Amino acid sequence: MKNAILITNFILLILFNSCKENQTNKNEEVKNPHEEEQVTVVKDDINLTKLQNSPKFEDAKLQMKIPETNILKAGDNIFSFKVENYELGVTTETAQDLGLANSKKGQHVHFILNNNPYSAHYEEQFSKNLEAGEHTVLAFLSRSYHESVKNKDAFILKKIRVGEITSDNQLDFNVDKPHLFYSRPKGTYSGKDTKRILLDFYLANADLSEDGFKVKAKINGQEFMITEWVPYVIEGLKMGETTIELNFLDKDNNMVDSPYNPVKRTIILEE
Repeated sequence: MKNAILITNFILLILFNSCKENQTNKNEEVKNPHEEEQVTVVKDDINLTKLQNSPKFEDAKLQMKIPETNILKAGDNIFSFKVENYELGVTTETAQDLGLANSKKGQHVHFILNNNPYSAHYEEQFSKNLEAGEHTVLAFLSRSYHESVKNKDAFILKKIRVGEITSDNQLDFNVDKPHLFYSRPKGTYSGKDTKRILLDFYLANADLSEDGFKVKAKINGQEFMITEWVPYVIEGLKMGETTIELNFLDKDNNMVDSPYNPVKRTIILEE
């Protein structure tokens, strides 16, 4: 009788441990995917989510052929680029699946002068009217839905001198220091394009991390700390004006010294 009780208790102990182990495994199976999916931050009904499934274009290249010098004349100037392993004027393959505003003209070059709103160019050569003074030129490859191609060969950053330089039009900008440039969102969005808005910026001489450079994004006053240089999608914006401010921070959460930091833009959403 005593042996039977011992055997019964032993069997019950095995069953208990087995059930406990199975429950632990189930909890782990639920927990791990959940943690991987924590890419959305919600504040005051505004969602900020990492954009998934964009083609990387890791071998894409952009080179500036013209101008060959950093000293230019005031007025119209030709800019000519060489694009490799990337096709301008075609729709990026994932464009229809992402629900973002998409250019019908296809992939292009974003051209940014002094961190002002970019102009989009669908051919390798175009003209720009430049005022006298020192200027910053940033050009990078863009997908058809305006997400930048983020690799070391897909952008050009340079400082140019145009016409007569005076004490009033000089620019304190070092191309070798860390800088952030604003790209998207931009302008007016309407209809279905108001549901998902791309937030994208371009970094030079820096990357983002938890213990390094960061970007504090203020969207209608709500703050989001960004520690990974990837594109994001904003959802939950109301119709009307939305203000977006980007603050480029160092590892100590101090503002990075750059003439373009911080940067603030206003967009409009309409039915």
